[in-house]
Amino acid sequence: MVENSNSPTPGFGTVPSWERKKKRKNTPLSAVIVISLVFGGTAGGALGYLAADFSNGVSNSTSQVSETSKPVVITPATETVSQIVQNVKPSVVSIKAEGNSGSGTGSGFIYREDGYIVTNNHVAAPAINGGKLTVYLQDKTSFEAKLVGRNASYDLAVLKIDATGLKPVNIGDSSAINVGDLTVAFGSPLGLTGTVTSGIVSALNRPVTAGGADDQSFISAIQTDAAINPGNSGGPLVNGQGQVIGVNSAIATLGNGPQSGSIGLGFAIPINQAQRVITEIIQSGKSSTPIAGISIDSTYDGVGAKIAEVVADGPAASTDLKVGDIVTKINGEAVEDSTELIVAIRRNNPGDTIVLTVKNTAGNEREVSVVLGSREEG
Repeated sequence: MVENSNSPTPGFGTVPSWERKKKRKNTPLSAVIVISLVFGGTAGGALGYLAADFSNGVSNSTSQVSETSKPVVITPATETVSQIVQNVKPSVVSIKAEGNSGSGTGSGFIYREDGYIVTNNHVAAPAINGGKLTVYLQDKTSFEAKLVGRNASYDLAVLKIDATGLKPVNIGDSSAINVGDLTVAFGSPLGLTGTVTSGIVSALNRPVTAGGADDQSFISAIQTDAAINPGNSGGPLVNGQGQVIGVNSAIATLGNGPQSGSIGLGFAIPINQAQRVITEIIQSGKSSTPIAGISIDSTYDGVGAKIAEVVADGPAASTDLKVGDIVTKINGEAVEDSTELIVAIRRNNPGDTIVLTVKNTAGNEREVSVVLGSREEG
């Protein structure tokens, strides 16, 4: 596995790596950004995560008027937001989770016509161990849902309702989106079902952590400025063709006080990463998370990720990685801190080979290949 040792105190989430650099420079408390879950809590103070967005574009077509005059007709490759809403909204659901630890509301989307629903792990989590999950369709029809499986590391869960003939979403390609592409976010913020907001892709591969010590997620997120608020968790983020490119999961907020609303920094789990986990859960009720077999020192304040432990019998045990080594790159990409390393590893699949560039305590650099193992989650 790759885990942080000396983990931060559980709470709304940890400050992402790109913001921690500012905090070290004595950023005023009022300007500190923290990551909050976007699960609409009621009794028990259940919380939520991030959110995302997707792509659009235009293509040129020509219409011949004469041999000497060929005006260019611009044909949008995207639908209007109104058209996207009409097509996607019937596939969006609201979710209520009730359990001994409290209750809350979130969102989700229909993945298959035979009743499989995708949402966030933190939306479903309050109902585990004897709780109750209720799914509300757009026509207000309600169903008691079964938790098929969940993966806290990716903040994903799959539910099943006893229904057929449902309208599933169209799945897009999150690797094909670009910064500036159109995004539309769906969900039930603050219990307001059927809410739609739009924006653009603000950034890609944003390393984000959220959740508490027992269910911390590390997400290589799509960042969007589409308004995401508590209750949007688990809803779809779609592109200009109405295809799902992300699962809304978290937002950034200002300060360390109670959870607040959108400030234009929402994050979503890329659908290409989510697809493998969703498919495994539907097939077996469980899913796998790639692990490298090392623990990372989260208190290390330098550039890179410092190895605190090489786990015995883990994937890295057969390599020459050593305690105290500093990982500076993964597959040729720079690693700024421990969060970036963990997020980058989880962009891969179990069985993939990664190449770590590391420096030893003497400052000598070398490359080490690690075949990723897996940890089962359900």
